[in-house]
Amino acid sequence: MSHRYHHLLSPGRIGDLELRNRIVMAAMGTNFAAPDGHCTEQLVAYYEARARGGAGLLVLETSAAFWPSGASMPNTIAFSDDRFIPGLAELTHRVHQHGARIVAQLNHSGKMAQEDTVAGRPIPVPSPVKPSRSDMFNVLTRDEAATFIKGAGPGGRGPNYVEMTADDIAAVVAGFARAAVRARDAGFDGVELHAGHGYLLANFLSPYTNRRTDQYGGSVANRARFLLQTIAAVRAATAPGFPVLVRLDAHEYRIDNGIRLADCIATASLCEQAGADAIDVSAYGNIAHAIAFTEAPLVHEAGGFIPFAKAVKQAVTIPVIAVGRIEPDAAERGIDAGHFDFLAMGRKLLADPELPNKLSAQQEKLITPCIYCYICVSQIFINKPVCCAVNHNTGREHEADILATTAVPKTILVIGGGPGGMESARLLAEKGHRVHLWEKEADLGGTARIAGLAYAPNEKLVHYLAEAIRRLPVSIRLRTTANRENIAALQPDHVILATGALRVAPDIVGRAQRHVFDGDELRGILFGNNAGAMAKLSLPRRLVLLAGRYSQLLRHIALMRVLSRLWMPVSKNVVIIGGGLVGLELAEYLVERKRTVTVLEPGPAFGPELSIVRRARVLHQLEAHGTALHPSVEDIHIGRRAVTFSLAGERQVKACDQVIIAMGAQPDNQLSNQLAATGAQIHRVGDCRRVGYIDGAILDARKLVQQLDAMP
Repeated sequence: MSHRYHHLLSPGRIGDLELRNRIVMAAMGTNFAAPDGHCTEQLVAYYEARARGGAGLLVLETSAAFWPSGASMPNTIAFSDDRFIPGLAELTHRVHQHGARIVAQLNHSGKMAQEDTVAGRPIPVPSPVKPSRSDMFNVLTRDEAATFIKGAGPGGRGPNYVEMTADDIAAVVAGFARAAVRARDAGFDGVELHAGHGYLLANFLSPYTNRRTDQYGGSVANRARFLLQTIAAVRAATAPGFPVLVRLDAHEYRIDNGIRLADCIATASLCEQAGADAIDVSAYGNIAHAIAFTEAPLVHEAGGFIPFAKAVKQAVTIPVIAVGRIEPDAAERGIDAGHFDFLAMGRKLLADPELPNKLSAQQEKLITPCIYCYICVSQIFINKPVCCAVNHNTGREHEADILATTAVPKTILVIGGGPGGMESARLLAEKGHRVHLWEKEADLGGTARIAGLAYAPNEKLVHYLAEAIRRLPVSIRLRTTANRENIAALQPDHVILATGALRVAPDIVGRAQRHVFDGDELRGILFGNNAGAMAKLSLPRRLVLLAGRYSQLLRHIALMRVLSRLWMPVSKNVVIIGGGLVGLELAEYLVERKRTVTVLEPGPAFGPELSIVRRARVLHQLEAHGTALHPSVEDIHIGRRAVTFSLAGERQVKACDQVIIAMGAQPDNQLSNQLAATGAQIHRVGDCRRVGYIDGAILDARKLVQQLDAMP
């Protein structure tokens, strides 16, 4: 095969199982199962879409081998009784008809068994659980805290942990074997035993949670004994050649005396000797620390777990699966070098199930990029179904196809080239409508461009959407301001307004001073296109920005991100008023460029628009860099050299050189009001309808297309 991804797309083998390529869908909880443990059409269609998209192997989300015991989510797939087999068989059939293979990830969640806590059931553990304090509630909003993982149980007594006896262990080993037989009978191509992420098998592997002195504690071999017995029992109970994969943690972050790489390597070798067919190398972070979840298992650092997979590969002869924000190029190099054998993708396949097919067709530019906003996993934290900010279809695959070709093509004008406008144009053009897109700026992207300046993954989304609509029959006009006259000249059947939010800074004392900028003014000076805002700057700064504008440098986001580390028209000591999404990402951007930042938030919580996990990471990073974060501030006054405010009834003073007001976003209905008298069918998507940022705009586009489908 002459292809850029020759190794990644080449066939692979795990035991006797032949796979069409080396792309594996990593196990990810969805909450799509029924409350009684059965598969639903929503769940089956979700997996079928990833099979249709070209992945070689799907690993089912963590499932309860002992349901209802051991479940970590309210809607967990069950393998504990034969009555679940028909639904599981429908799932495997739908996956197989697209040429993919699927293995069932069998698990008992151990001390992480949330649903056992809720029900008051006993929770098996290797040793008495050490109490620990959590800082997670420090990052939650009041509403999230009310629905967060339920840790109190009946009467507020907390989890009922029970130290396992040898007989208990034997019973669980036998239960795993029975669940594996059901998986085989339901048509699964193998099973993966989850021995990571703080679950029961991992509790025994970790010296932090396993302090036993019997044959199941102490040495690595003893701590692995429970897992090894489970592998042997599953191997004996299922047919020869039925693959058994094992997921292991290579490291436990923020856990004293936890699993380390040497433990993982030794355990992987023992698993191979016990009959395991592959090792799936992951890691775990102590969720008592809010930042930990972006260290593991959802590593924020690109390719962060590759060294772990490489080390395990050197110790075993069976295939090794690598995971952890690995780009296809890095996977191709890693497989070629023999560092690992398969690439597991999670979030990337939520964002675009067709990623494998697009790689095969050499259409990399048309892959919807994951922007690592963590909304997917944050939903699970608060017991809601998984979703994706950039793919509105995730979790909705069972609904009617919104891209079915229209029988009545219409002329549709989209005004605004941000994510909501571009996604609307893309969907409507794919349905066969005659689509026109007008954008008043010289570049597509809207406010997502400046968001891309602060957070690089957002820029990838802008590029993807722009590329997608340019490959479709969409008439794109830049530097075009819409008005009654030019809209009337086009005579569209529908007008879609995607003009973004109107930003009106609140009435703060001192906001009219030259060193104070609101969000739109800051955007204007960074891109050099707001004369009024630039007039507030010193002459040398204005000249530099004008040079950047006329040389076209300010149009290149990636280049600006680099150059702004050397120079930018923002002073060294900055106070940001507003601790929402915009304020926090701006603070993150400025701190990375050596600015001293203070964030003042009138409300009780920071970043309610950010997903929980992303918010936790941003707040941790800001605090680690010394950023002062003050919620619930009142009576703010901006002076020439300082901002004064009240905090908990006390007056405070914060010296600064510059103030940025990151508040006041509201739906922009100005153009909608102007066009109301024209009789045109007007629709609004994104922030001009309701401030919902990228994920809200993308979902709005879907809902609009469904609405238009229902119109005559």
